[in-house]
Amino acid sequence: MRRVKLDKIDRKILRDLQEDGRMTNVELARRAGISAPPCLRRVRALEAANFIRGYHADLNAEGLGYGVTVFAQVGLSSQAEADLTAFESLAKAWPQVRECYMLAGETDFLLKVVAPDWDTYQRFLTTELTAAPNVSHVKSALAIRASKYTFGVPVAVEGDSDAD
Repeated sequence: MRRVKLDKIDRKILRDLQEDGRMTNVELARRAGISAPPCLRRVRALEAANFIRGYHADLNAEGLGYGVTVFAQVGLSSQAEADLTAFESLAKAWPQVRECYMLAGETDFLLKVVAPDWDTYQRFLTTELTAAPNVSHVKSALAIRASKYTFGVPVAVEGDSDAD
């Protein structure tokens, strides 16, 4: 059963788990102001309701050899639903494509692509991306640096100073 209304405790749990998914249930419960057993029940309910979709490690791309991040704006020849879905399937299959968004406007898709270096990205661009069916054009923007990198969404908790 999906919980439609989140209370203050649910929001605290979501905020704290988003910040640190490895936090123990005991610490999470302490921060939420409840005991551990009901905290675990709430976490399981939030997972079942799909408010929590998973737990992931935040990896250092550069440390793992991915020194280049490129945002590729992709235009398709056809925007028929079957063609959009086919492109989404391709994007999901490319491991270097880390994020894919369908957009409204001139650009049909925005891809976040990581690569070890510019030459590797260019090979992907010419052999995979521009060669894909229905792709009419691609504009690439090389990221120089990340000024902000925050995952997830802002979770406002009633009564907190940042809950506006």
